[in-house]
Amino acid sequence: MARKRQPDNVRETLVGRVAAEALEYTAGRDRALDLELVEADCHGSAAHAVMLSRMPVRPPVLTPDDARRIVAELGALARRAAAGRFEITAEDQDVHLAVERALTRRLGDLGRRIHTGRSRNDQVAVDLRLWGKRQLLDGISEAAALAEALIAFGRRHARVPMVGRTHQQPAMPSSVGLWAAAHAESLLDDIVLLMDALELNDQCPLGAAAGYGVPLPLDRQRVSDLLGFSRPTHTALHAIHARGKIEAVILSAFGQTLLTLSRLAQDLIQYSMPEFGYFSLPRAFGTGSSIMPQKNNPDVLELVRAKCARVLADQFAVLEILRAAPGGYNRDVQETKEPFIEGVRAARATLRILRPLIAGVEVHPDRLRAAFGPEVFAADRALELVAEGVPFRDAYRRVKETLGDLAGRDPDEAVARKTHLGAPAGVDYGLLQRRARAAARVAAAERRAFERALKRLMAFGQ
Repeated sequence: MARKRQPDNVRETLVGRVAAEALEYTAGRDRALDLELVEADCHGSAAHAVMLSRMPVRPPVLTPDDARRIVAELGALARRAAAGRFEITAEDQDVHLAVERALTRRLGDLGRRIHTGRSRNDQVAVDLRLWGKRQLLDGISEAAALAEALIAFGRRHARVPMVGRTHQQPAMPSSVGLWAAAHAESLLDDIVLLMDALELNDQCPLGAAAGYGVPLPLDRQRVSDLLGFSRPTHTALHAIHARGKIEAVILSAFGQTLLTLSRLAQDLIQYSMPEFGYFSLPRAFGTGSSIMPQKNNPDVLELVRAKCARVLADQFAVLEILRAAPGGYNRDVQETKEPFIEGVRAARATLRILRPLIAGVEVHPDRLRAAFGPEVFAADRALELVAEGVPFRDAYRRVKETLGDLAGRDPDEAVARKTHLGAPAGVDYGLLQRRARAAARVAAAERRAFERALKRLMAFGQ
């Protein structure tokens, strides 16, 4: 029987011989994306090494001195990666084998022992959760800072009249303060979703291996504590099944945040058009035309709308990849990494760019007041008649038939009369500011605790 001819371009990897074409296809964009995960992979490997050195087996897989050497080398490797001096080769396939290769090259047999009791399945899961935790904590801080900027903007222009609109048509007297405070409050609600995502993400999957555990006395609680997680995931299989699902939850929270920002951006674009002239955008956040010298286009705000669409699409892509996946690990979930990382990057960049833009928006009170036609006061006048004893439907009909009589009404006075909770003259900016600052404090405290845990872990190698 003729022997099957092997492809000429077979590559040797840590997990076997693989055709170059298959290697390229299965690695996808992991070599580039995984550079974002090097530090997380080093932290996960360090916690695993420390745990192995304390595992009650004889002979030990690693001694405490072995673990110290490994952790020290992982710290050096993370620093090299941060300086842009770490490479993931085609033969590595991903960050996990690249780190193992680097350890083996430097430490020999110790590098070959590090993978005991784990799989790339739980490695990538812990890397993404560590990365996701940082992104959520920073994203919450950035969202809180943007909310504060909107609250400050609203407070500065609290009583400046602004036509409130429904169906984009003039509706009722409102204020610039209410407009800004509404977007800020929406962002504060989005922060609640980001915090919920943070809580779900804050579970350590390491030690689940391929999803079915291993016949070794792994101390998963110790690993979770070393990495600064609130707890380990419980079942080994769920630790692997949650891959992709938790990324979709995080993208959903960021997607809701960007829905708020997209609507804010649309308002700013519309109200800064010459036909409105309510606001002027800071020129430094616009760009010119290659042919029209006069142009200063709201490109940043237009891209906010596009980034929102992208993040929502990234969430949907992750969900669609998972939708028909059977139980256990499947390579399909590798394709969730790119939309997750790129979607979170886009969301955070959007939060950061809008804060200085909002601070630079100029308000034009004269244009805002000039936009008030008689019809804007119609509902208010009907309610005045109700207060005088006229049934509402009679008042409604009377005002509808005499709209011209409302000409000359004062928009400032109309705003000042709306004093109930949440109305234009009843916005509690202090309440909103306290919510924003409380969220920022929680995120900062969580970030400090997280960083302390990782610092203690890496100090084991010193």
